[in-house]
Amino acid sequence: MRIFDKVIHYYHENLPFVVYRKPNKNTISSFFIVDDELHFTNKFIESGFVFAPFNTDEKSILFPVEKSECLTEEIDLENVNSDENTFFVDENSKENHLKIVEKTIDKIKKSNLKKVVISRKELVNISNFDLLEIYKKLLQNYKNAFVYCWYHPKVGLWFGATPETLLNIENDVFKTMSLAGTQVDNGQLKPVWKSKELEEQQLVTDFIEHQLKNISTHLKIDKTETVKAGNLLHLRTRVEGKLSEKSDLKLLIRALHPTPAVCGLPRNLAKDFILENENYDRSFYTGFLGELNLDKKSSLFVNLRCMAIKNKTASIYIGGGITKDSKAKNEWQETVSKSKTMKRVLK
Repeated sequence: MRIFDKVIHYYHENLPFVVYRKPNKNTISSFFIVDDELHFTNKFIESGFVFAPFNTDEKSILFPVEKSECLTEEIDLENVNSDENTFFVDENSKENHLKIVEKTIDKIKKSNLKKVVISRKELVNISNFDLLEIYKKLLQNYKNAFVYCWYHPKVGLWFGATPETLLNIENDVFKTMSLAGTQVDNGQLKPVWKSKELEEQQLVTDFIEHQLKNISTHLKIDKTETVKAGNLLHLRTRVEGKLSEKSDLKLLIRALHPTPAVCGLPRNLAKDFILENENYDRSFYTGFLGELNLDKKSSLFVNLRCMAIKNKTASIYIGGGITKDSKAKNEWQETVSKSKTMKRVLK
């Protein structure tokens, strides 16, 4: 495939690129940048591919259309083995995560916080790094996710297979979703959701409705449904509406990001708690990425189930929503389950 050949060439030449496939599509798209200059956006009025961090105080990186060669191709993948790999889990990481989750539960019970998303970073050594093999495995394993490989020599190499849409907008009509609650897919026809997950999902949906009601019209909220993402199940509620005349894309993005599904509620309190207590930099994990203002359309996804790779070491990012009813050991196990999304494509 021409795109895959260019990916390898650009990576070896230390030139920026992104290759991605939207959920349930049979085509991959790409941006190949002609130089290694860093471009940024904060107004979201440009056209290109945006890669935005969790912390809204930091800059969002833009691959501008006018600086890019943009290609799209049909996917034609040969079978790539994806064996279930076994990886050692760092017990220090476990103890640290249990401690911060306990601290978070205690804080929620004693404050106005209702939910905080606590995450961690797990390091995995890669014996034989093969960029294309990893990306092809992600494409094969996660057909209903936004699957990408993003590289800039001044920033780093990222992979992801995210199940969560932040926003789709065409002209002034937008669609978004609330996605929360997690359990392992055991093949059950009608999975049973506990009150903790149902409450967590409702908090996210209520937040989105509150954030959008003053900047949009014709707001419609669908019934909550169960969706599958890799080896996991989630609760999802679709939301759509029309942007009001006095609103714009930046206002819409700032209203939604970071969502309670990756941050918490109240949002500012949860964000402050995260930045003070997680003890590591999330970077682009739980940020967002995707097409910006291409043919009057934007298609943005929350950067979940992702990893950064440097010097044959993968930094895998995983987290979960904490409420007053959370159990620390269960929350730890949820992060272990989520980490398998990335681990199963590594050697």
